[in-house]
Amino acid sequence: MRLYIIVVSLFALAALACSQDGDDESSSRLQTVQDRGEVVCATLDDTPGFGFLDEQGSHVGFDIDLCRAVAAATLGNADAVELRTIDAAERGPVMQAGEVDLLVWVTTWTSSRDAAWGDFVPTMFYDGQGFMVPNRLGVSSAYELGGAAVCTTAGTTSELNMEDFFRQNRMEYNPLIFESGDVALDAYANGVCDVFTTDRSALAALRTSIPNPEEHIILPEVISEEPLTPLVPHGDSQWFDIVKSVMAILIYAEAYGVNSGNVAEMATSDNVKVKRLLGTEGSWGQADLGLDTTVAQTVITRVGNYGEIYERHLGLGGIGLPREGGRNALWADAPCTDCPKGGQIYAAPLR
Repeated sequence: MRLYIIVVSLFALAALACSQDGDDESSSRLQTVQDRGEVVCATLDDTPGFGFLDEQGSHVGFDIDLCRAVAAATLGNADAVELRTIDAAERGPVMQAGEVDLLVWVTTWTSSRDAAWGDFVPTMFYDGQGFMVPNRLGVSSAYELGGAAVCTTAGTTSELNMEDFFRQNRMEYNPLIFESGDVALDAYANGVCDVFTTDRSALAALRTSIPNPEEHIILPEVISEEPLTPLVPHGDSQWFDIVKSVMAILIYAEAYGVNSGNVAEMATSDNVKVKRLLGTEGSWGQADLGLDTTVAQTVITRVGNYGEIYERHLGLGGIGLPREGGRNALWADAPCTDCPKGGQIYAAPLR
């Protein structure tokens, strides 16, 4: 009798485990997204180039297009997105609660955030923190900022880097910390503080939005490394792999010369890597991810490749940040002939 009870108990436990596995499968984030019909992205709306409201009130930017690319891949529609604007301090709690599918919020990838917030996909923009000051302050170096009042945003790496910089260089300063970037910028523009500090790309963008931008300079020192990287909630490896693959599609499309205007033509290419990318020959794991074989064609047609997205929002079509010779060019041996190379934009090969 005892043996019978043990055997029955083991079968019951096995059945429960299978049931739980089935529940996990049926409640995968991909399935949730497809049932919902939208990809929910947490983002920002006050940083030109990355995420902001244009003159028509549309939410646009580099980070917004990364969200749209994921929607194109998983739903076939780049506009099937819900954009939730959150402030910097909300990012960790929102990700830990699994409230959104993707965070695209000029967020620096750090080891502590990787452990606590979620899984970071490939870095899509390399940045570094700097300082903006009015010309009237009469300084030309960050090492001349002793005694200054410095504005920045709460809950960001900018706040921590600022503290490290002034402490390391034994300079007194007056930190003024605000809950949102736009409030911090307003304080700077109105003379509440002498200095505004954040990522240098954001400084370049935000300077264009304040009165008399020519009266403000960005100091030359870069005081940190800021790999700005999208991330997904912990706990769903399939979704993590999907978003990583979408970022890789954008990068390799530029590297192989595939853009939103030539997808159909390139689909007939005799280049084996292009054919694999576009799903006309071979595979790079689409079926295992639950994606269509030609998912890359959909993504590139709807959103463009990495270079197109960059130029539209951060390059000449946006806030004017050059790629050539910088870290946001493609890797040195990228096969394209007319793309910026010698940088750090790279992803796991699609094969």
